[in-house]
Amino acid sequence: MAEDITELTARYTYGTWRAQRGWKPIHVTKAEGCCFWDASGKRYLDFASQLICSNLGHQNQAVIDAICKQAKELAFIAPAYTCDVRAQLAVKLLEVMPKGLDKFFFATSGTEANEAAIKIARAYTGKHKIISRYTSYHGSTAGSVAATGDIRRWFVEPTGGKIPGVVFAPETNCYRCPLGHTFPGCNTACADYVSYMIDHEENVAAIILEPIVGTNGILIPPPDYLPRIAAQAKMRGVLLILDEVMTGWGRTGKWFACEHWGVTPDILTTAKGVTNAAVPLGVTATSRAIADYFEDNYFPHGHTYEAHPMTLAPALAAIDEYRRLDLLNRSTRMGEILGAKLKGLAAKHPSIGDVRGMGLFWCVDLVKNRATKEPLNTSQDKVAKKALVVDAVAADMLKRGVTVLSWVSHLVVAPPLIVTEEEIDEAVAALDAALTLADAHVEG
Repeated sequence: MAEDITELTARYTYGTWRAQRGWKPIHVTKAEGCCFWDASGKRYLDFASQLICSNLGHQNQAVIDAICKQAKELAFIAPAYTCDVRAQLAVKLLEVMPKGLDKFFFATSGTEANEAAIKIARAYTGKHKIISRYTSYHGSTAGSVAATGDIRRWFVEPTGGKIPGVVFAPETNCYRCPLGHTFPGCNTACADYVSYMIDHEENVAAIILEPIVGTNGILIPPPDYLPRIAAQAKMRGVLLILDEVMTGWGRTGKWFACEHWGVTPDILTTAKGVTNAAVPLGVTATSRAIADYFEDNYFPHGHTYEAHPMTLAPALAAIDEYRRLDLLNRSTRMGEILGAKLKGLAAKHPSIGDVRGMGLFWCVDLVKNRATKEPLNTSQDKVAKKALVVDAVAADMLKRGVTVLSWVSHLVVAPPLIVTEEEIDEAVAALDAALTLADAHVEG
């Protein structure tokens, strides 16, 4: 029966972001805590939190109870109406959002939250250009994929991934600086480059960026980067949109990553961990100044499932669970343990070029040569459907019962925030063994 489920799934449904031939998804039948099980009974330790979203661990009982309770009370009401949980969640969000963000649009994904943010910024400013960055991901709908700076945009261009007015800045990457500089001697030139773009592009409505780049490599900015971007944008009348879809909800040790640098954006988008991914919810949070503008101006966005009661109730429960379990502090504490153990692997494995992270959000960057920092594979290799070394490493870990997220030439290691030190040891041991495959490709 397990083979039937896998075959039926592959035959009649699409696997995302991949060629379909050869796709054989694991048939999952059970999940609990930091683990899930396939139909044969094999256990997998989930060190990707699925897609960096099951922050509370699988099957959190409080979240499940909230879903069941809401389904019985009021499963759906159109967004032109309201209900208890809509108002309750708005008030609860005021307790955890950066101060100054106090009006919310409820969508059903991070992609949609970013789509809404782009529309809001353009309507509010009367300008149309959006500055994004290379090596970024913001979603898969027209506006959000147009603002995406990685290969996922390439596949839908020129029409599907290129709404007018999106321009790209260099990412901040202190391991492989796109400007060829070295921090701190560079004086964070990548931040100045963004202000130069604003001045020379004109009609810039907003800058959208991930405070810490997610799938594309957990790129931690220099301490002054985000404050300088925020100050430069404000001085020029440009809105700052921070995409905290991955970095929110305790993943980095704060409710939201921007808190590490004391920055409050004009618009913040989030999703994933807001409901522990038990149901799809995206949130676009705006400043009161933006909210006031739409008092007498048309708000140009909406959809059937906006503010869906079934998506809001589990978010209330999830926020309470982050607090009850003290997961922000736990993310910091366990992240220090995980980071130290991952860095310890670098002494054994010449394929590790860099280990970087914050909280329980880590990257192991694989290279052919540490001196040149040349990656084992490139984005062009992935587009050409070449076999990627990082995928072989991840596949070997999977055989050993541990899952991580692989992308081009690095691994994202991001377990649920409830992870134990014993589980960290198990995952690191599997990675240690699997990295011998990458070591075999090292040159020099």
